[in-house]
Amino acid sequence: MEYRLPIDPDRLGVLIGKKGEVKRKIETLTNTKIEINEKEGVIKVIGDDMDNVLVASNIIKAINLGFSPEKAFILLDRDMNLHIIDIYTYLKKRDENNLRRVLGRIIGEKGKAKRIIEETTETYISIYRNYVAIIGSFEGIYLADEAIKMLALGKPHKVVYEHLFNARSMGRRGFKAL
Repeated sequence: MEYRLPIDPDRLGVLIGKKGEVKRKIETLTNTKIEINEKEGVIKVIGDDMDNVLVASNIIKAINLGFSPEKAFILLDRDMNLHIIDIYTYLKKRDENNLRRVLGRIIGEKGKAKRIIEETTETYISIYRNYVAIIGSFEGIYLADEAIKMLALGKPHKVVYEHLFNARSMGRRGFKAL
């Protein structure tokens, strides 16, 4: 079985790693083979077990979206998942200034908003280009996704934080979708 995915040329060096160590580690831990076509910007993940191919592909996607290899390797845990949000989906005006403004809201002053979302949802968040990628459990991703969408749609930070803290204090049970 094989799975093909694009690679951002800016992230190719991170994926390969020093002397190929990151690529080799992905191959070893997932029992897959990774072929890189730099010219076309395409990665091919090959393996006998589709689950392993998908895990390796998700690790590559995470690295491609700005995560360090160390954080991307969290996806080896079958209870961890990768979720990707295209912020352009939430913009009324699809221009660079609006994108920067919304990403700035998600990051917050000195990274505060991003840090609060990560800590309260027990997730890791990467913001790269127009994407926000989240690594975590389904429950954590759900809450982080809600918070990010609320910020992207212009909800005040205080409202978003209260929503997260309420969900956390309820043991993440009984929180309602927006």
